[in-house]
Parts: sequence; structure tokens; C-alpha cells
Amino acid sequence: MTRILITGKNGQVGHELQRALAPLGELVALDREGMDLAKGDAIPALLNALRPDIIVNPAAYTAVDKAESEPELAHAINAVAPGMMAQWAEANGALLVHYSTDYVFNGSGTAPWSEDDAADPQSVYGLSKWHGEQAVREATERHLILRTSWVFGAHGANFLKTMLRLAGERTELKVVADQIGAPTSAALIADTTAQLIRRYLADSERGPFGTYHLAAAGETSWHGYAQYLIGQAGKLGFPLTLTADAVYGIPTEAYPLPAKRPANSRLDCGKLQRDFGINLPTWQYGVDMALAALWQQRQTQQN
Repeated sequence: MTRILITGKNGQVGHELQRALAPLGELVALDREGMDLAKGDAIPALLNALRPDIIVNPAAYTAVDKAESEPELAHAINAVAPGMMAQWAEANGALLVHYSTDYVFNGSGTAPWSEDDAADPQSVYGLSKWHGEQAVREATERHLILRTSWVFGAHGANFLKTMLRLAGERTELKVVADQIGAPTSAALIADTTAQLIRRYLADSERGPFGTYHLAAAGETSWHGYAQYLIGQAGKLGFPLTLTADAVYGIPTEAYPLPAKRPANSRLDCGKLQRDFGINLPTWQYGVDMALAALWQQRQTQQN
């Protein structure tokens, strides 16, 4: 049976991967205690003990602002560790599936970024993720790098859940309106990963290998995202203290943060669709599904 190692099992994507990949083989899912990516030197021995056929690595240093003051730790987790995994994969004939981000681009313009566009990260986090991509590519051709954006889900901490909480506490919200991207659910990322791994298992010599963009269809601002999710949450019956029209848009400059955010996080996912016939659902669909899951959790807890 194919042995699949999943890192970061308690994260948003790691949580969903355990569901999506369960039918495909024997899963070994590890948290930080089981596999600390900050300790790259320990990774080869751990992989030698586990002998995975496929390594799926959603674990990452994702504290974007904190990374500005912890560049060494961000680099260790996001760049050194994936490189070590890739070296092991190359030496042992395994596949490495690794996740990256829209932050590898500079966020200029309005056109969606393609896989071939030049990287130009503007933050420590973005630079660490770009270095991780490079380390993987240099170590092995047997890799699949999936760049995504604005990840959310019913599990873990994210923008959707923060907005939902604040919408039950405040009478108005101010949200950045000049950064554009596609909110992408962890479930969509995991399900698409499963489709790609199925193809790999059918023909492990042909792949799929390479870099692909994976984000939900459509685009919005953080402000539009917040308005939509609060409107939908109200329809479901979440106890809110405001409505969508009390969510006001503000410019990035009005909400300064240590790390620079991309103004343009649009990702062109045409390559994924052309190569594999995968049609990605809209970001609104993913938000609806996450809200439905959170509503069900709430009802279960109350009963």
C-alpha cells in the first residue's frame, strides 16, 4: 500500500488532507511534535524511519507579520525543511507535494499571475516561501508545487472565522478594500491535491510534476469577502450584531502592518485546468460550504 506522509496535520490544509487522501493509501499524519520543520537536520532520519512513497507538505511558517522579526525561523521552516524533504524524495524515488503562495510575487498590476511570471517577494514570509520553492526544484524533478492564496476553512484560524467572530461583537467593521485575490478553501486545496495524486499513482513516471496555481475561481477584495460571508452568515442564522452594509472598505494605508501585502493576489489557474481538466469552483461556493460546516458544528454543540 502507498504510504503518504502529511506534515502539519493540525493546520487548515493538513486537516482537510487527512480526509481527502485517506482513500489513496496508508496515511502518516504528523504535527509539529512529530516533525519539527525548524529542525531540518532531523528530517532525513525521520523520513528514513517512515519511508513514505509520497510526502505532502502543507506545514509552514505562516505568521506573515511576525516573520519580519523572525526571518531565520521562517527560512528554516519554509525553505530549508522543504529542501531537505526534496533531497530525500529524489534519493528514494518519492513524490513531494509542496504548497506555496501568491506572496512570491510583488503584487503589482491587475493581471492574474501565471506560473512563469518572475518572482519578486516583498516580505520575509514571501521570500522564505520563494526560497523553499527554489530548494525543492533544485533537489528533485519529482515535485508538485501548488501555489494558493487567502486560505480558509471551518478548521483552524483564518480571516473568515475572525470576521464571523467580530460580526457577533461589533456594530461596524472596517476592512481593506484595495487588495484583490480569491479566497480559497482548504477543502478545495485538499480535494485537488487528491485528484493530482491519483494521477500520479496511475503513472508515477509521468507525474504530474511542476508548479501549478490553485485558487478558487473569481476575485474579490478583503472587504467584498467580508461583506459576502457576513451576509451569508446572517441568512443561516448566526447571531450577528451587524449586517453586511455595516462593513466599510478602507485603503491598505489605513491599516498599517509590519509586512507588505500584495495588492494583486490574482492567480491564473489556467494551466491546472488545461493540463488536468480540473475546473475550480467559485470562492463564494467555498465560503458557503465553510459557513455551513460551522453552522452545523454550532448546532451540534448546542444540542
